[in-house]
Amino acid sequence: MELVILVDENDNEIGSMEKMQAHVEARLHRAFSVFIFNTDKELMLHKRASHKYHSGGLWTNTCCSHPAPGESTIEAAHRRLVEEMGFDCKITEKLSFLYCRKLDKGLTENELDHVFTGDYNKPPILNQNEVEDWKFISLKDLKQSLKDEPDLYTEWFRIICDDHWQEIFNEYL
Repeated sequence: MELVILVDENDNEIGSMEKMQAHVEARLHRAFSVFIFNTDKELMLHKRASHKYHSGGLWTNTCCSHPAPGESTIEAAHRRLVEEMGFDCKITEKLSFLYCRKLDKGLTENELDHVFTGDYNKPPILNQNEVEDWKFISLKDLKQSLKDEPDLYTEWFRIICDDHWQEIFNEYL
C-alpha cells in the first residue's frame, strides 16, 4: 500500500493516507515535479504509461510523484528519477504551489507541489511501468505545443507552465 503525506496549506504534515484514497477524497497532499534540461536548454518530457491510475498517455515534466511518510521531498524526487527515468542528477527546488484539479477516472489532484530543476544530457532508461515515451523539447516548441494542443499534457504540467513559466524556465531561455 502506497501512502502519501497529508498536509495543510502551509505544508505542515497532518497525517498520511493511502494514495488512491487521497485522490478519491481530494485530500491535500505533498507532491513534487522535476524538470530536467540538457545543455541545449531543452526540457526532458515523459509520456505517462497508458495504464497509469490517472492521466495515462499524457506528456508531462521529467518526473513527478509523492514523497512517502518519513521521506523528504528531495529524497523522494531523487528516488523517483531513478525509478521512472533510470538516472539521477543534482536538482534544486525552485518553488512550491497549491492546486486542485479534477482528473479522469473520478480522481482529483489536490496537491502542494514542490518543483525542482536540474541538468542531464544522456538518454533516460525508461521504466515501462511508469513511462511510455520521452523526448527533449525546446521551450519555444513546448510553448507552441501547449497553445495548440493543451490536451496532450497533464493538468499539473499545464498549470506550472501557465503560472510559473518565468520562475522555472527563465535561466533556460
